[in-house]
Order: sequence, then structure tokens, then C-alpha cells
Amino acid sequence: MSDCFFEKPVLNSPYYIPEKHWELDKSGQPTAQIVEHRRPADFITPIPTPKKRKGVQQELFAEKSVSTNSQQYQVTHFINSIREKVSEWRRLSNSCDWRVTSGTALLLRHWRHHDFHGVRPFFCQLAAVETAIWLAEVAPLNRQGQNFLEQITTANLDANPEIWRVALKLATGGGKTTVMAMLIAWQTINAVRHPSSKEFTRGFLIVTPGITIRDRLQILQPNHPDNYYSNRELVPSDMLGDIAKAKIVITNYHTFKLRERLQVATGTRKLLEGHGEPLQTLETEGQMLQRGMPDLMGMKNVLVINDEAHHCYRGKPDSDKLDDLKGDDKDEAKKNNEAARLWISGIETVKRKLGVNKVYDLSATPFFLRGSGYAEGTLFPWTASDFSLMDAIECGIVKLPRVPVSDNVPNEDMPKLRNLWEHIREEMPKKGRGAGGSLDPLSLPSELQTALDALYGHYKKTYDWWQETGIKVPPVFIVVCNNTSTSKLVYDYISGFHREGEDEKTGYSAGRLELFRNYDEYGNRLAKLRTLLIDSEQLESGDVLDDNFRQIAAPEIERFRRELAQRKGSAEVEKLTDQDLLREVMNTVGKEGKLGESIHCVVSVSMLTEGWDTNTVTHVLGVRAFGTQLLCEQVIGRALRRYSYELNDDRLFDVEYADVLGIPLTSQQSL
Repeated sequence: MSDCFFEKPVLNSPYYIPEKHWELDKSGQPTAQIVEHRRPADFITPIPTPKKRKGVQQELFAEKSVSTNSQQYQVTHFINSIREKVSEWRRLSNSCDWRVTSGTALLLRHWRHHDFHGVRPFFCQLAAVETAIWLAEVAPLNRQGQNFLEQITTANLDANPEIWRVALKLATGGGKTTVMAMLIAWQTINAVRHPSSKEFTRGFLIVTPGITIRDRLQILQPNHPDNYYSNRELVPSDMLGDIAKAKIVITNYHTFKLRERLQVATGTRKLLEGHGEPLQTLETEGQMLQRGMPDLMGMKNVLVINDEAHHCYRGKPDSDKLDDLKGDDKDEAKKNNEAARLWISGIETVKRKLGVNKVYDLSATPFFLRGSGYAEGTLFPWTASDFSLMDAIECGIVKLPRVPVSDNVPNEDMPKLRNLWEHIREEMPKKGRGAGGSLDPLSLPSELQTALDALYGHYKKTYDWWQETGIKVPPVFIVVCNNTSTSKLVYDYISGFHREGEDEKTGYSAGRLELFRNYDEYGNRLAKLRTLLIDSEQLESGDVLDDNFRQIAAPEIERFRRELAQRKGSAEVEKLTDQDLLREVMNTVGKEGKLGESIHCVVSVSMLTEGWDTNTVTHVLGVRAFGTQLLCEQVIGRALRRYSYELNDDRLFDVEYADVLGIPLTSQQSL
């Protein structure tokens, strides 16, 4: 293991083609050697079982693994071959040789050479868009390019027979929103200038996994005051009029679910149906489209962009993969498959009714999920470009995930803290709060208390350093739990609680982690809460909070209502549902002057959602099973966004860290 890597991992500018990378040994760990060329894409499957490595104090989440004789990827050769051709094309100095439209050429010159006054596109963002442009405009003009397109077509015929998808893999924190804006600009400008062309469109459907991302992506609307086209100078000023002609619908995949047009009580339904045909009360597919995307009605060619596209797939037919799973793993796989089926079926409906030319998949992890029928962790075979987590680390675009070494944790305990759930699962509640019975927050397993104390000790040092350097918001510590019983226990242990039925003074137990306490020394709730308990899955679906979680979170919801009323007036608060209010808190964590600015710790009932782009997260603790490395990266991804984007004297980004426990990051499992 090389300390050089952990001290100075950043080798390349974020704005230019990476010229160096750290050599990895056979186990996937960085050596002290620097290789003087760009790291090639490298994916091998299947994912092996993690192995404990005694005495290892730091582990990098590296994208390496071990293949078997029965299964190896050819996708890496495909990605690297396209990358080589796009690089050759990029090096052509005469735009007449690019063989693209005049509108595309203007945009490419702008993105490559414009003197941006603020944030400029990273190389990884431009490379993803250039790959899409090359495949669409250049590849059809020569036989080798046509071969690439035929391979993508074949891959789609197997898994997506009704739609044509191209996946662009971009590490979490790499800026997928900018890529979307650039794709929209390229398509719209060409569609306006070539209205009869079937290759371009000004109609876009952006599909997200939840409400958080849906709301955040509104900056892709040309009329949004902070839109990326003008605010980030992604489009020359004389082309902004063309961009205004784009029709963009941004929605979460739940929109595709057909809704009841008529609410009929069960008894009434039975009476009306009698012995005849079932009563049809669901909306039709056409009505669903009219409800969910009215701005696209009448358009004949829509381009779909899937954000976090690993949630969209059609399970392999006649597969018995679910039969191999048990308990929580099987329940989670079923839930994933149902969501994926709804998502892809919705896109197929859009194609039948409106017309879809192609779909661009954006994801840091475009892999088939467990239970899909495909080998778990298999890269989508229609993936055409890749900018990996290691690439992003070496360019300084994201934080470096690591396991902190604490003075009060003996070396032999570190493996337990890395794969925490394996050592505590039998002592933790198996079901949600409603069926959990009487639970004592002060009786958490000793290993969990040790993990909380150790990571908190490291957090405290980070907090003090932020205070000294004048950062006005606190760093954020997140805990990801398996169910509502576990989350409430951890939440009470951290923030303090009153025992039910006891006197307010004698029944109060102070939170064991001082900076996360929600009560003062007398047991009174603080005016501004420091720790937030959240059920991200409920919030993201848009469904009403269930009574169980609403009861648990009632004091926090009321406290936030009061605070918001003081900021904006009671009339503004009355418009918000409980879930709206909690989403507002979640989405403003780490933002000065907003409702979530005081939050130090977030305890999540389910996995924190993709798109939660808080850049102040510094510490993550997993208190649940992590059966796949895909899940590991998704959770860690919530902590990878940089806080500062200032270049140092070497014109590079300084390294930033995300410290993790309870999530078994290992070089011997990969994505």
C-alpha cells in the first residue's frame, strides 16, 4: 500500500485529458508508481466475495476485480476502441474534417476554447458528449463506426428490444447535469436549424429515480433563472434563442404508473361489477402521457435521458435469479425489479405513442442489479464511454474515500468496523418500528457504539478544522440504516431522547455524540436541530408519509415548521405537506441561510437517494447489509462531491476526503 497515493492522489487537471495514473498492484491497491498515460477502462466480472485483510488500515474503493473462466467482459475493449476513435477525431484541427453539422461545430469550438468566466466543463463532461456526437454524426459515415453502432444495436436487441440506448458512464460528482445540458443544446440547435431532420429533436423527456433529482434538474429548463445554458455559458449568447424553443419534461419514473381515474370503494366496486367484466377505473396510457408530459404531446420524435439509469432495465426472461435470494436481499431485488420494469415500460409507451429515436443513459454505475436475471454487477453492454471513480480521484473531481485510523480503535478491530453489519446483525431489530417492540437506544451492540464513537471522533477533528478555517456550515455525518427500528435507535443514541411515560427531567437521556444533540443540557429541544431522521424512500416516491414514520418524525417536522414560519411567514408554511417540508430540509443541508443549514448528522431509514448533492458530507456509517458493491458505491457516492473547486498553484484541485465505516469497500470487489 502506498502512502503517496493517499497523501497526493491528484495527478491531472480536471479540464484536460488525463496524462497520468497510479499503477495498481494485483490486488487493486495503488503502488508508489505513476504511469505516464491515461488509465484505460477496465471492467471484469463477476464480483468475488470480499476477503478480510488483517492489518490494512486504509482501503481504496478501486474499480478492479477478478474474472473467472466462465465470464469475462468484452465491453472494455469496446469502450477503449470508441475512446481511441473519438480521441483521433478530437485531435483534428480543421473543423471541416470533423464531418459534423455547422451547429455542432460551433458548439464544439465553444466548449473547447471559450474563455469561461465561471465554472467551465470538465474534460470528462465534454468527453461524454463528444462520444454521443461522434456516434450520432460521424460513426455512420464509415464502416468502422457502423460496426460500433451495430454492436450497440445488438446489445439493445437482447435487453431492450423496443428502444435504442447508449450509456455514458460518469463517476459520481463528475457533473451529469452539465452533460445533460450539453446534449440538449446540441440536439436543439441542430433541430431548429434542420427541422426536417430525424436525427435531431427539440423534445426531451428526462426521467429520474425520485423527486429530489427531478426538482434539482429544473435548471435544465431554458426559462429557469439559473439555467446552465446562459448561467454556465454552455451555449453562445447568439444561440440562446434557439435553446428557448426546446420542450423539456423532467419527471420521476413514478409518473409512468397508471392512476385511478375514479375512486371506488371496495364494496361499491363489487356491487357494480356483479358477475360481469371488472370495472375499468385506471387511466389509459394516452391519459398518463397527457397528465405526465403534456408539453411533449404532438411531438413525433422525443429524446429520452435517463438519470441514474441503472434503475431502468427489463429483467431477463425465464430467469430464476430471485430464487437464489432470501430475506431482505430478495425483498430489495423484487422492489428494484418492479421499479425497473415500470421505468422501462413507461419509455416504451412514450415510443409507441410519441416516438423515441434514442435514449441516453447517464449513471456512475450502469450495471444490472441483483435479481435482474443478468450477472450481478454486469456493465450495460450498450455503454460507450467511461470516466471511472479512479479517473475522477486522479483528476481531483471527487473526494477520496478512505477508512480513518483512530487512536482508540485497535488494528484488529478495523475489519469489524469495515464490515460492521456482519458482526451486529443478530443483535439488531429485524423489522420496522411498528413491530419492533420495546427497544433501548442505550443497548446498541458494542461494535456499533465503537464505530459511532470512532467515526465521530474523526468528525470532531474535521468540525474543529472547518470552524478554524471560517467555513460557515458544519460538515455532515450520515448514517444509513436497514429499517425504521434501527434508524430510531441510532437517532436516539446520537441526539438524545426522553423515555416514554417518565418524568421529563428524570426520563431524559442526553445524546452520546455531543455535536449531534437535539436537546440542551436540561432536555429542552434546541431551536435549530442538529440531527435529522429521514425516510428517503418515502420522500422520493412522492407518496404520503406512512403513520409509523410520521409519528416518529412528528417533533422534528413541527420544529421545522416553526423555523420556516419565522423565516417566510405562516402562509408559506401552510402550503407545504410534511413530506415537502422534509424534502426542503434534506435538499438544503449544507446550504447557508436555508432550512437545513444547522444539520450536522442525517440518519436515514433507507439508502440516501441519488441526486442528493450536498457537498459538505465528510463521514458515512453503514448500519445495514451491503450485499453488492453497487450499493456500496451508491451510498458512498453521497459523500463524494467536493466542497471547493478552487485550483491550487499547480492548477490542480487539492485532495478532499470522505471517511467511511461499516461499508465494506475493498479492492477485491469492484464495479
